[in-house]
Amino acid sequence: MLKTIIVRSLSLKSCVSEGIQAVDDRMTKQEDIRRKKMCVLRLIHVIQSVEKIEKILHSQGSKELSSLEGNSSLLTGQVLERIATEFNQLQFHAVQSKGMPLLDKVRPRIAGITAMLQQSLEGLLLEGLQTSNVDIIRHCLRTYATIDKTRDAEALVGQVLVKPYVDEVVVEQYVQSHPNGLQSMYNRLLEFVPHHCRLLREVTGGAISSEKADIVPGYDFLVNSVWPEIVHGLEEKLPSLFNPGNPDVFHEKYTTSMDFVRKFERQCGSQASVKRLRAHPSYHSFNNKWNLPVYFQIRFREIAGALEEALSDTLEEAPDGSSYCLLATHMVWTSLLKCWSDQMFLPLLAHRLWKLSLQILARYSVFIGEVSVRPISSENTKESKKSVSAGRKESSVSLSPSEEQGNGSSPESQTLPSLSSTQLVYVAADLDKLQDQIPDILEMIKPKLEMIGFKNMSCIAGALEDSKTSLSACVPTLNNRIIQDLSESSFTYLKSALEVPRLYRRTNKEVPTKASPYVDSALKPFYRLQNEYKGTLKQPMIHQWLESALSESTQKYYETVSDVLSSVKKMEESLKRLKQARRTATSNPVGTNGGMSDDNKIRLQLALDVEYYGEQIQKMGLETSNLKGFSALTELILTARDQATAEQS
Repeated sequence: MLKTIIVRSLSLKSCVSEGIQAVDDRMTKQEDIRRKKMCVLRLIHVIQSVEKIEKILHSQGSKELSSLEGNSSLLTGQVLERIATEFNQLQFHAVQSKGMPLLDKVRPRIAGITAMLQQSLEGLLLEGLQTSNVDIIRHCLRTYATIDKTRDAEALVGQVLVKPYVDEVVVEQYVQSHPNGLQSMYNRLLEFVPHHCRLLREVTGGAISSEKADIVPGYDFLVNSVWPEIVHGLEEKLPSLFNPGNPDVFHEKYTTSMDFVRKFERQCGSQASVKRLRAHPSYHSFNNKWNLPVYFQIRFREIAGALEEALSDTLEEAPDGSSYCLLATHMVWTSLLKCWSDQMFLPLLAHRLWKLSLQILARYSVFIGEVSVRPISSENTKESKKSVSAGRKESSVSLSPSEEQGNGSSPESQTLPSLSSTQLVYVAADLDKLQDQIPDILEMIKPKLEMIGFKNMSCIAGALEDSKTSLSACVPTLNNRIIQDLSESSFTYLKSALEVPRLYRRTNKEVPTKASPYVDSALKPFYRLQNEYKGTLKQPMIHQWLESALSESTQKYYETVSDVLSSVKKMEESLKRLKQARRTATSNPVGTNGGMSDDNKIRLQLALDVEYYGEQIQKMGLETSNLKGFSALTELILTARDQATAEQS
C-alpha cells in the first residue's frame, strides 16, 4: 500500500514538473516574441520617422509652398521645428534598435537627415542674425534645444559672429603703438555684446527687456560663445600681454585686463551667468596666464635690493624732503609704502605683500640692534656721517628667509664700524618716528584687504603691534648708549677739576670770582643736544637723555671734587704740621699778599664752578633736585665755601 502511494506521488510530481516546465517555455517564447515585436515596432518607428522627415523635406521643396514665398523664412523655421521633434523620436528609437541589421541599412538616410538638419539650422541661424529677425532666431534656437544641440549653436555663434570681430580688434601692433592701446582694445571688445548680441540676449533671456513668454532657455552666449573667443584671441594674437619681464608694464596690463573682466561680468544677465563664466575653463586659462609669482619675485628683488643697499655701514642721510634723518629708515618706510601703492599692489598678492611688510620691519629691527652695539667715534661733525667704513656687507640676515649666513667668522673676530654721536641720535629719532607711524600702516593696508574680502583686522593690528614691540626692544640700548656718550663727553671736561689745585698752589693768583672754563666745555654736549636736535627729537626724549646723562656726570663730578677737596685738606694739614715743626714764617701757607690762602682759593674756585654748573643746568629747564648726586655735591661745596670764608674772616 505504501509503495503504491509513493509511486503515485512521484508520478504526480513528475506531471506537475512537466506542466510547470511547459508553462515556463511558453512564457519564454511569449517574452521573446514580445521583445522581437518591440524591436520591429522600433524599427517601424525609425522607418516611419525617416519617411516622415523625408516627406516633410520633399514637401518643403515642392512648388505647393510657392504661395508662401514672402514668409518662407518663418515657415522654414516652423518646418525645422517639426523635423527636430520627429528627429528626436528617430534618435530615441535608433538607439533602442542598436545592432539590428535593418538599422544599418537605414543609417545612411539618418546621416543625411542629420547633416541636412545641421546645415539648415546653421544657415537659418546665420540668416536670422544677418537680417536681425527675432522670429527666425527664436525658432532656430528652439530647434537646437529640441535636438539637444545648444552647444553647437553657441559654438557656431562664436566662430561665425565673435571670432571675426575679435580678429579685427585684437591687433598687437595697435596695442603697442598707441599710448592707451590696450584700454582702447578692451573698450571695443566690450562694445561687441550690446551691438552684436542684443537679439540673442533678448531671445535667450539675457537682456532686461526679454519677455518671459518668448524666452528660449538653456543658452548663455556671453559665457560659451563670446568669452572663449576673446580669450583665445588674446592668447594667440597678443602673447606679450602676459609677459612679466617689466613689472611696471605688467602691473598696468594686469589691472587694465582685470578691469575689463569685471566690466564683462557686469554684462552677464544674472548672477548665475557670472558663476558659469567664472567656472568656465577659458576663464581659468586667462587668469592662469598671468604669472603673478614671477611678478612678485621681481618686485621682491627690487625692494629687498634697494633696502639692503640703504642698510649699509655708512648710515647716509635721508634725501631732502624726507621725514626721516637717515636713508636706511627712509627706505624702510618707502618700501612699505611701495608694497601697498596702487602702482604695485595686486589683490591676489595681498598675502605675500603682507609677509614682505613684516619682513621689512623685522629686518630694520635687526639693523637697529646691530647699529646700537657699534663703537662711537670721537668725531661728531656732520661730515663723519658720510665717511665711515665702506664696502663691507651687512652680516645680518636678509629679507629672504631662505638665504643662509655662513661667512665663517664670528662677530667677535670682526671689527665693527664706528658711528658718530650725531648718527646715534638720528637712529634713535628715526626709530621713535617709525614706531609712531606703524598705526598708519594699518590704515594704509585696511582698504586693500577689504577689497579682497578680508575682515579680520585685529589679526593684522596684532602683528603690527608685535613688530612695534620688537622695535621698542631696541630703544633702551640706544638710550643707554646716547646717555653714556653724553656723560662721557661731559665728564671729559669735568674731570679738569683735578687741575684746579695746580692753578692756585704757589702761583700767587688772584682770588677767583668766576667759574672755570671747563664747566662751559662740559655742558656743550648738552647745549648741542637741546638746540640742534629740538626739531628732530621729541622734547620728552631730550629731557630724559639730559637728566640721565647729567645724573651720571654729576655723580662722577661729585667724586672728583670730593677727591680734590680731600687732597687739599690733607695738603693743608701737612703744611700746618711742617710749620709747627720748623716754627718759621717761611712755611706759612698763606699767599705772599697776605690774603686768602691757596687752599681756600681752590675751595672757592670749586664752589664757583659747582654753582655755575647748577645754574646752567636750571637754564636748560631741568631741576637739579632730580639729578642724582647733585644735592651731595652742593652740600660738599657749601662746606668748602664756608670753610674758606671762615678762615678769611
